[in-house]
Amino acid sequence: MSEYGPQPVERRLPTEEAQDLLSLVRDLVQREIEPVAAEEEEAGRFPRETFALLSRSGLLGLPYPAEYGGGDQPYEVYLQVLEELAAARLTVGLGVSVHSLACHALASFGSKEQRSEHLPAMLGGGLLGAYCLSEPSSGSDAASLRTRAVRDGDDWVLTGTKAWITHGGIADFYTVLARTGGEGPRGITAFLVPGDAAGLSAGAPERKMGMKGSPTAQINLDDVRVPDARRIGDEGQGFAVALAALDAGRLGIAACAVGLAQAALDQAVAYAAERRQFGRPLADFQGLRFLIADMATRIEAGRALYLAAARRRDEGLPFTRQAAMAKLTCTDTAMQVTTDAVQVLGGYGYTTDFPVERFLREAKMLQIVEGTNQIQRVVIARQLLGPESR
Repeated sequence: MSEYGPQPVERRLPTEEAQDLLSLVRDLVQREIEPVAAEEEEAGRFPRETFALLSRSGLLGLPYPAEYGGGDQPYEVYLQVLEELAAARLTVGLGVSVHSLACHALASFGSKEQRSEHLPAMLGGGLLGAYCLSEPSSGSDAASLRTRAVRDGDDWVLTGTKAWITHGGIADFYTVLARTGGEGPRGITAFLVPGDAAGLSAGAPERKMGMKGSPTAQINLDDVRVPDARRIGDEGQGFAVALAALDAGRLGIAACAVGLAQAALDQAVAYAAERRQFGRPLADFQGLRFLIADMATRIEAGRALYLAAARRRDEGLPFTRQAAMAKLTCTDTAMQVTTDAVQVLGGYGYTTDFPVERFLREAKMLQIVEGTNQIQRVVIARQLLGPESR
């Protein structure tokens, strides 16, 4: 037995119930997710059965109210669960985060009747959601989206194309942002669209450098008819709905990034403990020890940042700036740590025999989704300095 090796991550869990929850997650990860993660990702298979299991286990609605089928857990606890799932397989951790993002609009802005009708199935009924904001011509500039929703009696008719949609083509419901008024952010409204709605179709999945098991596709809306009862919030409130969801979703991305970085660090530490060069363990060389120390420090700093932001959210305090900081820091950390992990493993790190090359490819995506890291800097600066003068 080597004296070196990955150390268990210390968790700040507020209740015994939360501790039991995390133990359940770790057991599920070890039995159902980790053993097949590499093979499933290489084959590009989406683990729908895993999401069904997570739904049955109550893990798809953790931060939402119990009266609607949720877990009533603080965001601080939910994010630590996400981190564990992402460390085992990012497709799963990110998928849970995206599903939670897709539920956020209805849970936070829907009427009591809407929540009672739809949330139980969304949170614990085996359904899987997707979030439709980006378009081919509007990514970071989300307020310029072109998908339109036109009122027709008691219905709305949606026409347009959404792009870069995680779970596109396999989701059971889509939270769709569409333009119902004039240009700019005030003309946007949110809708809950069934996955089997007539006129809704998905393009071919994007061919990505990583996250091959998680489908990303365009969603085409060709005169999709949605009853007004599925409009979320007030007409024209959609941009505020979208931004609130993104604040919460960015914390999910931050937690997933820390999980991925932790998995890469664990691989690097284990390899350094076993690999011998010049008659002694690789872990004895100061250059490598310093590299691993820096990796671990970055991860702990990122974890502390996303948990601090989560506690602000749980306390009802503003957390937009802190969420952007967490997303920026944690995803940059994942990119750096996975790069360093490949370096620790040397030639082996560049092969598919070890998972660190996959971790590196996956980390890049986290710097882009739910607002690029350049956009996070814009958000942070705007919160501190106000909007730019024109």
